Amino acid sequence: MWLEALPSLLDTCADRWSLRIGAPFERSHVSFVTRATRADGSEVVLKIQFPHRESEHEAAALTHWNGDGAVRLLALDAGRHALLVERCRPGTHLSERGVDEALGVLTSLLPRLWKPAGAPFVTLADEAASWAESVPRSWEAAGRPFEHTLVDEASETLRELSTSQGEQVLLHQDLHGDNVLRAEREPWLAVDPKPLAGEREFGVAPIVRSSELGHSRGLVRRRLDRLTSDLGLDRERARGWAFAQTLAWAFEGPKVIAGHIETAQWLRATKSRA
Repeated sequence: MWLEALPSLLDTCADRWSLRIGAPFERSHVSFVTRATRADGSEVVLKIQFPHRESEHEAAALTHWNGDGAVRLLALDAGRHALLVERCRPGTHLSERGVDEALGVLTSLLPRLWKPAGAPFVTLADEAASWAESVPRSWEAAGRPFEHTLVDEASETLRELSTSQGEQVLLHQDLHGDNVLRAEREPWLAVDPKPLAGEREFGVAPIVRSSELGHSRGLVRRRLDRLTSDLGLDRERARGWAFAQTLAWAFEGPKVIAGHIETAQWLRATKSRA
C-alpha cells in the first residue's frame, strides 16, 4: 500500500513545496529519500517516511536539535509522513573516513545532541521493556539460533538499567558512520534519528557495534573503552545498553543478523567484574 501511494505522495509534496524532484539517494533502505530543488534554486532533501514507531518522532527530534549537530528540518507534512530537510554538501559518509577520525567526530557530536528531553519522545525505559518482551519471541521464531543464556542476560540487563537511569536526554539510537554526513554549514551533521529519551550511556550503543568501524572483539571493546573514557560515561552501563540493544536489533523477522549476535556475545564477555 505504501509503495503504491508513493508516486502520489511525491507529486503532492512537490506541488505543496514547489519542488523539482531529483534522483533518490542510493543508501536509503526504509523510507524514500530523494534530492530536490526549491523554486529559489536551493537544494534540499525530501524524505517520505515508511510509517514506523522508531521514526515516529524524527521531525520532533530535528526540531529539538535546531541544527545543532544535526540537519535542520525545513518543513513537515505530518499527515503524509513527509519531511523537507537541509541538504548536506558534499554529503559523503563519515564511515568513509578513518576509524580514529570517525570516533573523534562522533565523540564531538554526541554531547551536542544530548539535550534534555521528555515528551513526545518514547522513553528508553519503555523501549527497553518492549525489547525484553520481543527478544525471547524473536529468538523462538528464528529457531533458537544461539544459547538461551544470552536472551536471559539481555532481559536481566534491560530490567536493571531501565530503573536506575541518569538524566533523560535526547538520544539518536541509530547514530553510526552512515548517518553522519559531510556538510558545509558544519563539517559533519547527523541525519535519520530514531529518537528516544534516556540516559547518556545508551547513546554510544550504535557506535560500539558499528561494523563499518571494524568487526572484531578487540575493535568493539576499543570503541567501548574510548567512547566511555572520552565522554566520561559509566562503562558498565554503556556496555550493558550496547549489549542489550544489539541483541534486540539482531532480528529481521525470522532471520538473524549474525554480526549483531557476535557483537552481543563479545560485549557480554567484556562485562566488568567487581
